Amino acid sequence: MRTSQWMLKVQQKFKSLPKRLQRALRGDAQRHGEAGYRQRCKIVVNLVKGHSRASIAEHLHCSDSTIGRVAKRFVEEGLGGLVDHREDNGEVKVTEKHETMLLQAAAGSPRDYGYDRPTWTLELFMAVLEQQMNVAISSTTMSRTLARLGIRCKRPKPFVLCPWKKAARTRKLNEIKRLLDDFPEDEVIVYADEVDIHLNPKIGSDWMPRGLQKTVLTPGKNEKRYLAGALNARTGEVTYVEGSRKDSQLFIAQLWQLVREDYPQAKRIHIILDNYRIHKSGQTQIALAALTDTVTLHFLPPYCPDHNRIERLWKELHANVTRNHRCATMEKLMQEVRKYLRQLQPQECKLAA
Repeated sequence: MRTSQWMLKVQQKFKSLPKRLQRALRGDAQRHGEAGYRQRCKIVVNLVKGHSRASIAEHLHCSDSTIGRVAKRFVEEGLGGLVDHREDNGEVKVTEKHETMLLQAAAGSPRDYGYDRPTWTLELFMAVLEQQMNVAISSTTMSRTLARLGIRCKRPKPFVLCPWKKAARTRKLNEIKRLLDDFPEDEVIVYADEVDIHLNPKIGSDWMPRGLQKTVLTPGKNEKRYLAGALNARTGEVTYVEGSRKDSQLFIAQLWQLVREDYPQAKRIHIILDNYRIHKSGQTQIALAALTDTVTLHFLPPYCPDHNRIERLWKELHANVTRNHRCATMEKLMQEVRKYLRQLQPQECKLAA
């Protein structure tokens, strides 16, 4: 078969794979630990890109016959055809069909397959594969298969179910979306929220050599500081105020800063925020009465943090500053927090005096 025909068949086979397997193959071409498998993935990726067999052979320092053999196996057997020494291993046990089944299983729970345990283990993956597809493989093969598919053991994202009816929740979110889609140039919309800064560091995962577990010193007696931040929906500019307590006075200080210092020329400032009690307290209502012609609050439905864009900024702040930090004092930690926010948006991140 001519080179152009093989290339077309490889491209068609690649396009028929699920998007997740396409990404896994591209990733393995760069990072897979087994050099031979990585090389075969590179051959397929280059054929998909339309490079000739001659240029691939020269670039990857392999023979034309190797490229033809890899292309043939990939077209006939999918990702399973790229496994090393297939001619010596007998019949391949983990095929594309089995990999698709494992991806579907990993997206769910062992309870979907009749097991009581709510989380997956290698042994459960092996048992379900044998139960569903009548294929028995070793734990080593399963581990390699999961790694190739990008199935990793990681923490799930917790969430709280919104108590509102779905129609009411959707209606409120659509109302805020319409506000964001069309508001006058002389008005401002910001996302507002508070974040806690703890002297006792948040503990998170980190890379470390085998046999060594890093340690993080904790001061023991915790101290806290709080930021009340506002992220401009149009420009991405962030402003914030600091406080030693997360109370109504912190939020009121933020309101006055927005009106007097951050956006004094704005005809109206719209604030999208959650339902935390300091946003609705009696003191806050008194302050809002004095600002009624300038400030309008738009409350999100309960438990909808994904719809408040500033939440992502606080997540990045923790990841880059507070997690596993080594600051001995709160003042040093706050210096790191301010430095990060300044670097994040030089010229834009403002702090109240």
